[in-house]
Amino acid sequence: MNKVTENAASQAERFTIPSPLERVFDGPLTQEMLLTPARFGLGLVPDRLTPDATTNMVCGFCSTGCCLSVHMKDGQAINLSPAPDYPVNLGMACPKGWEALAPLNSKDRGTTPLLRSGGGKLKPVDWQNAMETFAGRFKSIQAEHGKESVAFLGTGQMPTEELAFLGALAKFGMGIKHGDGNTRQCMATAVSAYKQAFGFDAPPYTYDDFEQSDVLVFVGANPCIAHPIMWQRVLQNKNNPDIVVIDPRATETAVCASHHLAIKPKSDMALLYGIANLIIQQDAIDRGFIDQSVNDFEAFAEFVSSFTVEKVSAETGISADRIVEIATLIAAGKRVSFWWTMGVNQSYQGTRTAQAIINLALITGNIGRPGTGANSITGQCNAMGSRLFSNTTSLLGGHDFGNPEHRAKVASILDIDADLIPTDAGKSYDQIIEGILEGSIKGLWIIATNPAHSWINQTKCRGILEKLDFLVVQDMYHSTETAELADLYLPAAAWGEKEGTFINSERRFGLLKKVARAPGQSLSDFSIFQLVAHYWGCGELFSQWKDAESVLQILAQITRGQPCDITGIKSYQQLDDAGGIQWPLGEGHSLKSNQRRLFEDGKFYHDDGKAKLLFDQPLPMPEPADDTYPLILLTGRGSAAQWHTQTRTGKSPVLARLYPAEVFVEINPADAQRAGILPQRLVAIESRRGKIKATAIVTPTVARGTVFMPMHYEEVNQLTLDHFDPHSKQPSYKDCAVKIFPA
Repeated sequence: MNKVTENAASQAERFTIPSPLERVFDGPLTQEMLLTPARFGLGLVPDRLTPDATTNMVCGFCSTGCCLSVHMKDGQAINLSPAPDYPVNLGMACPKGWEALAPLNSKDRGTTPLLRSGGGKLKPVDWQNAMETFAGRFKSIQAEHGKESVAFLGTGQMPTEELAFLGALAKFGMGIKHGDGNTRQCMATAVSAYKQAFGFDAPPYTYDDFEQSDVLVFVGANPCIAHPIMWQRVLQNKNNPDIVVIDPRATETAVCASHHLAIKPKSDMALLYGIANLIIQQDAIDRGFIDQSVNDFEAFAEFVSSFTVEKVSAETGISADRIVEIATLIAAGKRVSFWWTMGVNQSYQGTRTAQAIINLALITGNIGRPGTGANSITGQCNAMGSRLFSNTTSLLGGHDFGNPEHRAKVASILDIDADLIPTDAGKSYDQIIEGILEGSIKGLWIIATNPAHSWINQTKCRGILEKLDFLVVQDMYHSTETAELADLYLPAAAWGEKEGTFINSERRFGLLKKVARAPGQSLSDFSIFQLVAHYWGCGELFSQWKDAESVLQILAQITRGQPCDITGIKSYQQLDDAGGIQWPLGEGHSLKSNQRRLFEDGKFYHDDGKAKLLFDQPLPMPEPADDTYPLILLTGRGSAAQWHTQTRTGKSPVLARLYPAEVFVEINPADAQRAGILPQRLVAIESRRGKIKATAIVTPTVARGTVFMPMHYEEVNQLTLDHFDPHSKQPSYKDCAVKIFPA
């Protein structure tokens, strides 16, 4: 008998699972199930497992949405390879994809709930104890401090169906108004930019556009590292395209590009306005498209007229000739695509910068055609599922909490009282953190995210989390920086141990399958939400929510008539057979192509069918370099083998060998010489918030006056400044003043 089996046997002797669990998990439960969790997965109830064969499923790391062929033996995944025919990755995979199974077998996987004892230590408890404590403590906090004293934080790493269940359970069933997710850290800016400009959060492109463009412009994006398979699609472009990279660093993508504009940090908005002004002066706009499909052009043209080449050159550090060259290149392009990601999104003025990119696509008519578009590259595997279906920033299916017709529609489909639906979205992530600091939020439920590492100004964030009366962390690992702060830890199944769907950057629903059994008594997040609903006393509200596939059908009905209408998706098998399906696909519509783009008819989602040009004056950097802190810290991805806080990639010995184990800082040779810093030596980096040590990498790829550190290392966010975009509330990770000196 192994340790897992011994633990299950011991727990079976100590307690009897009550009948409510039997009802939740379609009992009856047997002694055999409790004694042999390795066979039955969770020691509760056997569920559908992919049979012995090779089966295809989408990867669970980034938003590219690659398909992996998982090879099964004896009911367990033993290996994988890239799926050869999937329309996303076409037989390719990055290092993370090749190693996707490795994190499932880590020794620090959670196998049982843990409750902090009176002595301050986390100790194992059974699920009944965990759920009674969960419901009892949160209800007690709400009774004492009000309904809004409890909040939740989710993730773009969970399947769409689980995200929807969490958001509906928390807001409609538990009365928890304030909830957000870590998508706020990566995609909130793109969401707000698209909503304001197009009338809906609608990335217009398909990956085929990488191969159809004759000019590709990447702003604050490094797909070589962050989205390697997307970059491979660029390399398959047969048009010999011009590739323009706008980025302060000479990134891997910039080195491969035909044009690199190494702008001063946070001067991208001014550059984009200057390019727009030149294009208008050259009369290279698409007047027909503007008249048919775009509002506010005259006001925009007048606004950008002040962004002369001389002014923009001074603000960006790019020569006037280079600015004219790039504007002329874009003006002459027949199929120009504009791409951006975190270098734009994670900015104190990210929304307007993203809209400056959108404006260029609109005034040149580069949208709705092959090889064009204002294209936001998403971060996490299911950030788009979170954007549309997590029930946080918008009501399920991209509806509006403030619209009574939308609330009535959702309530009718869910068969609930419309009064259970809040009339506004509640607090955003930063406001929840601030609410804890102010004492208005006393309880927090964190699901599959790690803010003690990833949230901006980390030291302050950890101190805030420690102020909570009750912190619940639900995660596949009990060892994350956030889980170690928890009062109650709930062990969750991971990617590959449950079913559901992810929505990738190009709006494609891809299928997730169960190819492995979760360890010990860990449960899928879906099953945990079922338990929470029962112990909270709102289980009847979710009687339709039987499994992930049934939830997708509920969500499909909610999307009817929405831009993201998926009433034409009838089953998981349909998704499997089609190689994923991009939204929208309304009922009665046939899938004529697996590469579809939006706005081919020039119609947008505002009431008048037109897009809006939006613009504001660029703002000064909140914390510029000065004599005391003379350098600007840039952060971003450091390696194609790293992912976010390394919670999963750090568990793979193969991936660990592909990047340095210890944190490093890149610095320009001139700045290193001035500070007396030698290559490969230990240095100290200090901001107004913290001080850390790192190994110095002296390299000309970093411009003078800046340093670069990968975000994956735990220490880095001790330095970052907590400031936010006013429209999206997204943190601005990529600009704060630091000094550096030998340690």
